[in-house]
Parts: sequence; structure tokens; C-alpha cells
Amino acid sequence: MWITAVAVAILASSTYAFTASNTVPATQAGSGAAAISGYTASSIVYTLNATTPTNVDQVAFTISPTTTSTVKVQLAAAGSWYSCSNAAGSVTCATTSPQATAVGSTQLTVVAAQ
Repeated sequence: MWITAVAVAILASSTYAFTASNTVPATQAGSGAAAISGYTASSIVYTLNATTPTNVDQVAFTISPTTTSTVKVQLAAAGSWYSCSNAAGSVTCATTSPQATAVGSTQLTVVAAQ
């Protein structure tokens, strides 16, 4: 029994020695906050396809502030996202891949980031 107690004591101290030798490098963590201001989209124009007017080929609008670098639109909840181009606040978005339809266009969601 005495030998068992010594063996347990040796194992316990060995386990402690292994866990005490871990090395963790220095890291950083933090949090911060800043105001998020929105964009204003106005003068919205939908361009219908000339041959099949039930298809929407493009959405165009003006955006303010004009300095946004990324603009995307969605014409229906859970629908496809379309990439847009912004030229000094004049935004155009081709909605042909996949083809948007007038029936399926139930809302315009605009996402913009600088």
C-alpha cells in the first residue's frame, strides 16, 4: 500500500510538471466603437427589357454620400444580390444574371460601404 501511495504521488507531481511547462505567446484583444452613418438612395429608375418587359434589366439611382466603393442591391427578400458600379454618386446595377423579373421584384434593398 505504501508503494501505491508513492506511485500516485510521483504520477501526480509528473502531471503537474507537464501542465506547468506550457508556454503561451503574447496576444492582443480589444473592442471599440464608432458611429455608422447611412447612405441615401434617390431618383430610383428600373429599366425593363425591350423584348420581354416583364424582365428588369437594370436598376439605377443616385447615392449620397457619393464616395462609396461597394454597392449591391437585392430586389426581393432572400433574392439574388447584384453588384453595382458607382460613378460619382450615379449608381447602376445590372440585374440580368440571374435575370430579375418585375413580378419577383418586391422590395429594393441597397447595401453600401466605403
